[in-house]
Amino acid sequence: MMKYDRPRMTKTGAGLSVLALLGAGSLTLSQPAAADPGGAQLECSLIQGQLAVDSAEPNARTQQFAEYGDTSGRWVGADSTYSVQLKDGSTAWLFSDTVLGDVVDGAVDMDTLGFVNNSFVLERDGELVSTVTGGSEVDPQAIFGPPAEDSWYWLGAGYTAPNGALQIGINRYDRFGPGQWDWAWDHTAIGTVDPNTWEVTDVTEVDVDSDVQWTSWYERAEGKTYIYGVDDQGSLKQAHVARVPGHDISRVDKWEFWTGSGWSGDAAQSAPILDHVANEYSVTKFRDGYLLVTHDTSELFSNKVVAYTACDPTGPFVSKTHLFSTPETGARGSYGDPNIFTYNSHVHPQFSDDDSLLVSYNVNTFDNEHIFDDVTIYRPRFWTVTVADSGTTN
Repeated sequence: MMKYDRPRMTKTGAGLSVLALLGAGSLTLSQPAAADPGGAQLECSLIQGQLAVDSAEPNARTQQFAEYGDTSGRWVGADSTYSVQLKDGSTAWLFSDTVLGDVVDGAVDMDTLGFVNNSFVLERDGELVSTVTGGSEVDPQAIFGPPAEDSWYWLGAGYTAPNGALQIGINRYDRFGPGQWDWAWDHTAIGTVDPNTWEVTDVTEVDVDSDVQWTSWYERAEGKTYIYGVDDQGSLKQAHVARVPGHDISRVDKWEFWTGSGWSGDAAQSAPILDHVANEYSVTKFRDGYLLVTHDTSELFSNKVVAYTACDPTGPFVSKTHLFSTPETGARGSYGDPNIFTYNSHVHPQFSDDDSLLVSYNVNTFDNEHIFDDVTIYRPRFWTVTVADSGTTN
C-alpha cells in the first residue's frame, strides 16, 4: 500500500463509471416499511414530536476538500465520502471511484490523469495531509484491487476495531457486457486494513443467503455492532439490519438478521426496516434514540436529504423530516445542467453532536467527461444541520 503526499503521477487509463451508487429513486407510492417490534415498543422522547431543523448551511469542509483536490497533485475528486475516526484520533476518509492527477485552470491535466476504484484521504488535526492508494507512485492502483478481470470494489462504511484495525464494507461489481451500464453487484465482503502500513490484511466474503449489500453503515450499541445494508431493487431501495456480538464485523458466522420481530441466523429471513433509502445512509445514536439520514429515493433523482427517528437500532424509523435540499441538482441547480445529480448523504458522527450534524453528499454527472474539464463537480459537499431542542415541533 502506498501513501502519497504530493508526488507526480504518470498517465493511466481512466475507464470511469460515474453512475456510482446514486440511488436513482422510485416513483412508487408505497408507505415506508417499519420493523414490527413484536411486543412492547421501546419509548424515547426523540420520537414524541417531529424533528425540527433550526438551520442548514454549507460547511467549510466543502472548500477544504476543493482546495486539497486543486493542490494535492494526487487526489482530484471522488465519491462515497465515508469517514472513520482511527485509534490515534486521526480520520480516514473513504472514497470509491477516484480521479487522480494535477489540476490546471479548473480542469484535470490529462497528461497526469489517473483513476482508481477506491482510495483514502487522511486527516490529522483538522488538516487533509495525504492520499492513500495501492500500487506505486508511477502506477497507482486501488487499495482493494480488482478481484477479477472486469471487476472492482467500491467502498462502503468503515469501522475501527478495538485493536486499531480499519474494517470496511466493500461491494464487488462485475461487468457483463460492453455497454455503459452493463455491470452489476455481485456480493459484499469485509476488508481489513492495517492503518500503520495501509496494507490490506484480510478480505472476508459475506457468504449469506441475501440480496442485501451489507455496507451502508456500522454502529456500535448495546454491546453489539449493528450492520446496516440496502436491498437495491432499482426502483425501490430498502434498508435492512443485522448485528454481531462485540466489535469484529468480519465474523460473518456470528451475524444475526432482524426479521421484523426478532433475530435469526438465517439471512434469508432478514426483513426491511425502511423503504426509499439510498445505497449509502447513516444510523447514529442521537439524544435518547437513533437518527437515520439518507437521500430521499422516493423521488427520481431527488435533491432532498431527509432524516427519520427511532428508539431502537432496528426501528421503527418514523417522522420523516426534510433536512435540506442539495443546490446542485438538475437544470435548475447551481450548475444549470440537467445531467448533474446528487446522492448518498449521511452523517459523520465524530464531527456531530445532539444539536449539530455534519452531513455529506456526492455530486456527479451523466456527462462522464465533464468531471475532467470541471473538477468542481465530482467532489464531496458538506452541510451543517442544526436541530432544535427535543420536544420542539415544526
